[in-house]
Amino acid sequence: MPSQPQQSRVAFFVFITATAICSAAGDESPTEQSQKRPPNVVMFIVDDLGQRDLGCYGSNFHETPHIDRLAANGVRLTHAYSACPVCSPTRASLVTGLYPQRTGITDYIGAAQPEAWKRNTRHLPAPYATHLALEHVTIAKRLKAAGYATFFAGKWHLGGDGFLPEDQGFDINLGGTAQGGPYGGKKYFSPYGNPKLSDGPPGEHLPDRLATEAVRFMEQHREQPFLIWLPFYSVHTPLMARPDLEQKYLAKRALLDVVDQFADEPPRRVRMSQDHAVYAGMVEAVDQAVGKVLQRLDELQLEQNTLVIFTSDNGGLSTSEGSPTSNHPLRAGKGWLYEGGIRTAAILSMPGRLPAGSVSDHPAISCDYVPTILDACRIDSSKALLDGISLLPALQQDAPNARRSLFWHYPHYGNQGGAPGAAVLQDGWKLIEWFEDGAIELFYLPEDPSERVNLATEQVARAAELRQRLHLWQTSVQAISTSANPNWDPQKPNGRR
Repeated sequence: MPSQPQQSRVAFFVFITATAICSAAGDESPTEQSQKRPPNVVMFIVDDLGQRDLGCYGSNFHETPHIDRLAANGVRLTHAYSACPVCSPTRASLVTGLYPQRTGITDYIGAAQPEAWKRNTRHLPAPYATHLALEHVTIAKRLKAAGYATFFAGKWHLGGDGFLPEDQGFDINLGGTAQGGPYGGKKYFSPYGNPKLSDGPPGEHLPDRLATEAVRFMEQHREQPFLIWLPFYSVHTPLMARPDLEQKYLAKRALLDVVDQFADEPPRRVRMSQDHAVYAGMVEAVDQAVGKVLQRLDELQLEQNTLVIFTSDNGGLSTSEGSPTSNHPLRAGKGWLYEGGIRTAAILSMPGRLPAGSVSDHPAISCDYVPTILDACRIDSSKALLDGISLLPALQQDAPNARRSLFWHYPHYGNQGGAPGAAVLQDGWKLIEWFEDGAIELFYLPEDPSERVNLATEQVARAAELRQRLHLWQTSVQAISTSANPNWDPQKPNGRR
């Protein structure tokens, strides 16, 4: 088969910052000093960011100079994936290094459980856990045990009282609640109405405030190793931009020849053009917040001992709730098992350990970031239960591009039109099995990134092998599936709408 072409898509930022611990420096250079110190970790996660929402992934409408510069100084992954097409399951995976099925959080927390299901769908969704159980060892717990100061600011959405970031290993929690968005007060502007984040001056913008708090923590803990976990509420709905940025992109949109292009993605319509002024303003505000953190890292001379990871929790929102972005040429978006729903942006930077300005097609998934962080921090994880692998060996080009399988299991009906199903990806071949009728689709992504040509009937043996591999994995992680809906009425409208 031909080699895989690079794809341009971005969704989630994880920054891992390696920070120096003060010690008797003598005549050692900063680089020599940093090699003796545990690296700090800064993780940027952008909510609902599509892979192609960044300039470095091909966007011609959104402006993201700071994130683009991060990519120029690090490794940009073209085949990075979220563990789920919606937020809470991926967030659990990002913080634990486990597939969502092991934590039991397989849908966004707040979705209806099967006993309360009212939609006219052929199946009932599977039950799911409504909080991240304390028995799971988060990256914060692991690094805190190794002497790190740990900081969280932004969206949690992994449980309420008793299961908040401060209960899961983070020394500080600013803004993390059970809520899935900034729904209190004036939402993205102060007063926030967030019980875990004090209000700032009237009109203060939330992404900038979160970055400011991260910088303050960094300054206070620059002499010891630290973990900064910064999952922005942006660019999740409600769609609200700073007025100046909205006006900037309205003017830019006015210069475009064609806007608001849509195509069919039954049972929905999918946006095919990036020209949403409010959304573009939200993306740029995140870029500015990321830039504020990166600039301060540089000023404090911490970047030389810093691992930076940038990613998203799922693909861009393109079929629902305003459909503010396009993931084209990837198919569909958030809530779907097609590439637009699960392929994300991912950038890793660590001077001296990762090659600057490189692009990698090495496959990666959300649960890989915890093992990568532990590897960078020189913390033994050989006895830990982790589903992911460290990405450092492959990205350092010390190891071949591993032949591995990535898996998804989403036994739910998303709000964006997607149906319950499961998927496996190996060597560019992607198989999707739909739970309602057992139908399968098989795509060869290097030649068909838009997933339009179903090869299941042509590649029968390959489809059977991948399907068996998927079923074995589902058994190994004790995946819970859907069940027939006794109240389904095929004569009434489909509840997927």
